Amino acid sequence: MQASEFQHAVAAARSIAASVDLTVDDAVVLQNSNKLTLRLLPCDVLARVAPAANHVAHTEIELAQRLTESGSPVAALEPRVEPRVYERDGFVVTLWTYYESATHREVSPADYADALGRLHTGMRNLDVPAPHFTDRVERAQQLVASRDRTPALADADRELLGNTLRSLRRVIGQRDGAEQLLHGEPHPGNVLATRNGLLFIDLETCCRGPVEFDLAHAPEEVGEHYPGADQGLLRECRILVLAMITTWRWDRDDQLPNGRRLGTEWLSQIRAALDRDGLGIRS
Repeated sequence: MQASEFQHAVAAARSIAASVDLTVDDAVVLQNSNKLTLRLLPCDVLARVAPAANHVAHTEIELAQRLTESGSPVAALEPRVEPRVYERDGFVVTLWTYYESATHREVSPADYADALGRLHTGMRNLDVPAPHFTDRVERAQQLVASRDRTPALADADRELLGNTLRSLRRVIGQRDGAEQLLHGEPHPGNVLATRNGLLFIDLETCCRGPVEFDLAHAPEEVGEHYPGADQGLLRECRILVLAMITTWRWDRDDQLPNGRRLGTEWLSQIRAALDRDGLGIRS
């Protein structure tokens, strides 16, 4: 979130919390990216704040409620307040349970795969509108094609990303395998290790596609423990996801710290992965 919005976003979260009788003396910033994540104290509530134009918060609330009811491993909404999207001064705010970390040890791939599998089982039974994963690929393709939005991207790298996104989108789409509702970005940053086990957060990225698209966001070892995963499809999805997140880093408006350095490193990883897997995609 831009510095010009930051203080207003914090003020909106504190104001909304006070309006529902939560005591807030301090707001600790846990993450600041496209949205702001705050720990409100002493009420100990997690607040997620986004510009009001972010309408996916309503879908996230619905998904969280339904998945929690089914026993799926997701973070719960704050039980002391009405489960809804709150709006104030141009921002939307959602209030969640705050979870203390249960361990500083690395999450095992087997536990990660088990939790993701249980999440997929819960999502498989939900009939909610969600974009197809290829819609996200298309947005990345549009970004690559726009020199105005990605002015620092070299021509050879632009061609590499464009070819990779286009080719793998086609190859994966031609597989015609089973698809379902997915988390969309179940990477380690969206997994909490709590006393209740592993819980997934940030459901606003949900989409439809093969489970391998979700697995492509997790550490490689996780895919080895996920029952029934198509390893060939997973390799393709990993490169596709890498091309997508690399593209975001070259967006002139990207706010991720060290984003440009990561974008440069990931371009090299894409070339190495294409050579290793012999997919025949070249810049």
